[in-house]
Amino acid sequence: MAANTNLRCWSCGDSLAPVPLPFGRRAECPNCEVFIHCCRQCDFYDSGVSKSCRETSAEEVFDKEQANFCDYFRPRAGLAASGDPQAAAARAKLANIFGESLHGGKPGAGEAAAPAAQSDGEAEAARRKLESLFGKTKT
Repeated sequence: MAANTNLRCWSCGDSLAPVPLPFGRRAECPNCEVFIHCCRQCDFYDSGVSKSCRETSAEEVFDKEQANFCDYFRPRAGLAASGDPQAAAARAKLANIFGESLHGGKPGAGEAAAPAAQSDGEAEAARRKLESLFGKTKT
């Protein structure tokens, strides 16, 4: 049995050290309970290539987050503590647009809060931010 001390969940970034290798088809992350024998956890997963898989002989799997029987599955090491690096970058861009932290909190130090966000609810502040981005005005 190989050591999996540096493997992290593709979804939550939590350590997969408690899960024995090789991962069984229905193995789940101990923290968030997503399947880890899936394309998103595989070393061959690459959303920038055809069928999101660099293994050309593998059969196509349509739901990349569900457990599968792929014989080419190889657990992907090196995921950041925040999970998939591409997903983390996308969340950071969204947080920057809406002026919130990655965890849905209020703006932190160095981030300016819109005056509307202070008096209105979070939903109203988000609506105003979207309107300002797309140039719509309230009628």
